[in-house]
Amino acid sequence: MTDPEFMDRAEAVLRAIESCCDRINEETDVDIDNQRVGGMITLTFRNRSQIIVNLQKPLHEIWLAAKSGGYHYKFDSKEWRDTKDMGEFFANLSRSATAQAGQPLQFRG
Repeated sequence: MTDPEFMDRAEAVLRAIESCCDRINEETDVDIDNQRVGGMITLTFRNRSQIIVNLQKPLHEIWLAAKSGGYHYKFDSKEWRDTKDMGEFFANLSRSATAQAGQPLQFRG
């Protein structure tokens, strides 16, 4: 994958996260504060826990840091997969956000 291809795909992920936060905030009382600075989004929950998603352009990876741990994702021609257990990015983000918010949350691309 070229750098421009990575940035197009990775930026789409960040936009999807922002859009999901807006939808979650409109449909629930979770109130996720999402702040984006360049290639990084910080999601802050009411309990002050955070999830951080950032782009690692040189590696063509997206990194996710949550209370459950740190994860690295590479695009496999279909979706973003964890480099260790091959879990899908949005499924893992949903699981981490659910745990930190204390109620079911769904993120999707």
